Amino acid sequence: MSTPAPPPVTSAPVRWWSRAAGSRYGGPLQVLVRAAGAGAAALAVSRLHQAHDPGALCLLRRFTGVPCPACGSTTVFIEAGQGHWTAALTANPFTAAIGVCLLLAPLGLGRRWWSAPVPLRNAVIGTVAALSWCWQLHRYGFLPS
Repeated sequence: MSTPAPPPVTSAPVRWWSRAAGSRYGGPLQVLVRAAGAGAAALAVSRLHQAHDPGALCLLRRFTGVPCPACGSTTVFIEAGQGHWTAALTANPFTAAIGVCLLLAPLGLGRRWWSAPVPLRNAVIGTVAALSWCWQLHRYGFLPS
């Protein structure tokens, strides 16, 4: 008795949210789905924050008073969810820029990012983290104006 062979695999399944005109990497529909998800998350966090303000979520800032490079990221989503775009950008412009990059990744930015050499990606991440930390240190008064 022999077992029948499984059917041949012809191609990977294409999900509805990644279909684009001739592209297998995603497209405008996936950007809209991501934008809707980010908007819903921002609204939910904004409403939750109005009901219960937990204070500083960053452990470094809570215990030492010194902000980390990601400080202000939650505030970005809270302010964006309330429609305060300037306050969101002021809280952490790097988080806002990274959010836009993640949102637009299906249009080709993601493919470019992952095709870049690892040392270049590490240098970009390190530079953005250093600039973000300088921004936060200035914002909280640790660096002179």
